[in-house]
Amino acid sequence: MLNNNINLLVRFYSGLGGFILSSCLKFLFSDIIDGYSIMINFNNVSKVYSQDSVALRDVNFSVSAGEFISVVGHSGAGKSTLIKMVLADEKPTEGTVFFESVDIHKLGNKELTKLRRRIGAVFQDFRLLPNKTAYENIAFAMEASGKTDEEIASDVPHVLELVDLTNRLSHFPHQMSGGEKQRLAIARAIINQPELIIADEPTGNLDPVNAFEVIQILKKINDLGTTVILTTHNRGVVESIGKRVITMEKGKIIRDDKDGKYVI
Repeated sequence: MLNNNINLLVRFYSGLGGFILSSCLKFLFSDIIDGYSIMINFNNVSKVYSQDSVALRDVNFSVSAGEFISVVGHSGAGKSTLIKMVLADEKPTEGTVFFESVDIHKLGNKELTKLRRRIGAVFQDFRLLPNKTAYENIAFAMEASGKTDEEIASDVPHVLELVDLTNRLSHFPHQMSGGEKQRLAIARAIINQPELIIADEPTGNLDPVNAFEVIQILKKINDLGTTVILTTHNRGVVESIGKRVITMEKGKIIRDDKDGKYVI
């Protein structure tokens, strides 16, 4: 199934060549195209809820276009707050978060909506629409980004096949297993071919075989030019990726390892 899914992924993205071409050009020429070398930059970012609750402490790091980064750390280390900053779900108490050259937290609602359409997100709690089928959950994401009925009818079956949910397209989330719901969330995240994928514990509800397949799909998406930020507690997942690992503890980055080491 893994090889079939990877081939489907390549065909799915290849059918939307404009996106892949633009993403690859940004990645390949990032040193000479202003604004594309660094996709995300945290500059002295802190988030303080109260004197006894500090989620982030003077965080500094950057993510280049095309990178695959795993963020690891114990519960409460600050991983979720870090992701919320990128999605502008939280504002820093101090410091600045940039997406390319733009201060995310100074964007108006219209500009913020446009930015979020460039990001695909997979959350641990799925965040699927309970009153919509698998097909409709993905179609809704496409409708929100302005895709036509013809594009929806063409692309949704392909992405459902990619995550092995063709036989679940008419099922509602409550009729699906945890693993199926997670795969549906991944399909929804990639359907609009985002420049950045944020995956929050995407393998947490999957058995080892399915977890391996999901990670291989994320790696292939990354190979095709999409930046990936993954949060995980799974040492095996991190080591199988073998790419940059940021380790957090008590709101601080304590390690930034480019060799894919999981050390806590």
